[in-house]
Amino acid sequence: MTERPAQRTPNRQLAALIAEAGFSNAGLARRVDQLGLEHGLDLRYDKTSVTRWLRGQQPRGTTPALIAEVFTRRLGRRLTAQDLGLDACAPVYAGLEFASAPEEAVDIVSGLWRKDSGSHAELRKIAFTPAGLVVPSRDWLIGRADDRVARGEGPAARVPAQGRPADASAPADRQPQIAGVPRQRGRADRDQTEREAGQRVTSGDVAALRSVGELFRALDDMYGGGHARQALVRYLEHECEPMLRGTYGEQTGRRLFAAAADLTRLAGWTSYDIAAHGLAQRYFVQALRLAQAAGDRPYGAHVLVTMSRQAVYLAHGREAVQLARVAQQGIGTSAPPAVQALLHAAEARGHAVLGEVRACTASLVRAERALEGARPGDEVPFWARSFDEAQLSDEFGHCHRDLQQYRAAAQHAERALQLRAPAYARSRLFCRVVLATARLGLGDLDQACRLAAEAAAQAAEMRSVRAHEYVRDFERRLEPYKDATAVRTYRDKLAALN
Repeated sequence: MTERPAQRTPNRQLAALIAEAGFSNAGLARRVDQLGLEHGLDLRYDKTSVTRWLRGQQPRGTTPALIAEVFTRRLGRRLTAQDLGLDACAPVYAGLEFASAPEEAVDIVSGLWRKDSGSHAELRKIAFTPAGLVVPSRDWLIGRADDRVARGEGPAARVPAQGRPADASAPADRQPQIAGVPRQRGRADRDQTEREAGQRVTSGDVAALRSVGELFRALDDMYGGGHARQALVRYLEHECEPMLRGTYGEQTGRRLFAAAADLTRLAGWTSYDIAAHGLAQRYFVQALRLAQAAGDRPYGAHVLVTMSRQAVYLAHGREAVQLARVAQQGIGTSAPPAVQALLHAAEARGHAVLGEVRACTASLVRAERALEGARPGDEVPFWARSFDEAQLSDEFGHCHRDLQQYRAAAQHAERALQLRAPAYARSRLFCRVVLATARLGLGDLDQACRLAAEAAAQAAEMRSVRAHEYVRDFERRLEPYKDATAVRTYRDKLAALN
């Protein structure tokens, strides 16, 4: 990588920390390269690179933050690039921070919205990092609702001065920035400032946010996350951010943060559906922080379950189990039965990915018993109302498929398809592929190909990378039967779709 010309002053801070950590130059370079791989970066540093850093040269990009993270992990205390005598840069975990205050949370999440709504394609290429799950989930678990979220009311509130939002006067190098994406401020930022100044948020504004969430959720369920994702992000930037930077009292503020958390989680969910996994992960972390500001502990657990589902999809089963357990611990046993069932089912999915039959079965039994305890008239959060017998059957089907228990997988997948409403088109597609996979495992090749062809036709009408990946996974399973008539017919149908 190209680096800046050498400085005259040797980097004694870096030398001291290398000695404290017991690294060789080659060992430090190797660890930086390995950490880079976790973030989707192909780095080629060696002992000569470290020698140059010790002589005073400054590595570019996110490398200073990567070096700082290597020392943080080794020495067990948080170190920054500046602590190592290196220039500040975009932090490698930018967007994954769990903010210390509501104002900071707004700064971070609005920075994501603005960049995502623009033309920064790099943002959608950021890699998912399992290491980025640890701190946010821990901070949520041990944290509590913020003491105050009101703005512009009372002497303690931060009131924007001279028509500018309170954070806009911060130096450019302190504004939220995403690794690898240049920060640009211009007329659009000034227009944003003008929109933000002085807006008073009403209960009607919050109700509108909720209604918009239901609209985008329905579009996502029916047509896939890519259909209206960009419109959702622009709505967050142009409508939700000015509200968060407006004026409101405590009660309205809590409801506002709750609605913003839900829309941000949905932005992450739609990003996840188009395989923008690093971006989705950042949205989920920020939704978790906004939920804490709202004082909505159950919704925070819902966000953690969402993060767990992404981890399952990416085959990080251990992380998926841990996130589900943090969610369970965070809300205890007082949650409604549907919520308890949802949390246990999420844990089961993680165990299934890991091939842990007994643990998976135990979690599924807990989920089933919890849902059996649901009664008409129970107060159930809006986000858990869809977790019903159909969804539980779907979870059972997926788990049994992953455990290669195909007879049970087929039974539960069939049940889920019978019960699941047509509006959940993508979920029905997933379930149909699970059923096709189970039929294939049971030796029913004709039925498996027929079901998969139906799913492929549905996927062709959706903007969902996950939907297409489900179909491709089934196709890979067909390879041992590639010469069979049913398989040739199936592939002819796929060719016609394409």
